[in-house]
Amino acid sequence: MAPQISIQPGFADAVAQSQSVFRIAMEAMARPGRILGVREALKPPAPLNPTTAALLLTLCDLETTVWLDAALTDTPGVAGFVRFHTGARLVDAPGEAAYAVVSDGHRMLPLASLAQGTAEYPDRSATLIVQVAELNASGWRLEGPGIRGDQMFSASPLPDDFVQQARGNRGRFPCGVDMFFTTDKEVAALPRSTRLTEIG
Repeated sequence: MAPQISIQPGFADAVAQSQSVFRIAMEAMARPGRILGVREALKPPAPLNPTTAALLLTLCDLETTVWLDAALTDTPGVAGFVRFHTGARLVDAPGEAAYAVVSDGHRMLPLASLAQGTAEYPDRSATLIVQVAELNASGWRLEGPGIRGDQMFSASPLPDDFVQQARGNRGRFPCGVDMFFTTDKEVAALPRSTRLTEIG
């Protein structure tokens, strides 16, 4: 008999907290590279961090498909937490997911392996949530919609070829992948419309 796994609590006030996180997520996408605090008191099973958990509980529902990387699916309790609190359907192939979650930026999957959308339906592309150790107001120059002039930003760790992948992703616009980067208490976004230049 398999041991029972208890489900960690979600939002204490689901309506108010999900509205708060939704506003933060939308601001992050509207202001690429801006680092925003997320202070919702969630304690999801590790290695899922509180900010990623808050985004999933806010953005996913019964009609959403979610892919979790191996470190998350192999950890007892993570899949159950996501299913229980969102109702989302977990999929085995990242290309089938509306939201894909990577627990460690070192192991970020190639952006091209995710749903890119089509010219007719660019909104059918995926959103990638990548957990990282640091978000910094330096390292890359971001330009594009939502940015006055430019915005300095970087996240780490990420694969060595991330900048090249991000440029390729921008080249597929209006198709391509939108990205959130999260730490335990912060989030920043890199929409597909953003141009990225490495500095230094």
